[in-house]
Amino acid sequence: MILNNELLDKITTDAEASPRLRMNYNLHESLESKAQRLLNVLLPGTILPVHRHTHTAETYILLRGKMFVVFYNDLGEQIERYLLDPQIGNYGVHIPQGQWHTVEVIEPSTIFEVKDGPYTPLHPEDILY
Repeated sequence: MILNNELLDKITTDAEASPRLRMNYNLHESLESKAQRLLNVLLPGTILPVHRHTHTAETYILLRGKMFVVFYNDLGEQIERYLLDPQIGNYGVHIPQGQWHTVEVIEPSTIFEVKDGPYTPLHPEDILY
């Protein structure tokens, strides 16, 4: 499989049709896979709660678009804010295990996302707000 503009455009079209304004395209074989690898298209206005992953770190590589990745402490206070924008040479971010985070999408964005599997849905205690 080649990862090209045609594939990214199709996922973007699917995201535009989604009420969540985002869509992922899994590259891993199953939710039980030890490595969760996916393309994730996020559109401006998508709501991603401030959350954490207690079992894994997470890495984003921005393929197109522009977005902020925002880190928070346990009190819900913003502690770091990273602009991902290939035009200025900021291509990605590594999110440590247990780090509260969210994204703010500035323009339609596609990230390559990697985290350890198996897939684990967020539990209420892993959503800050």
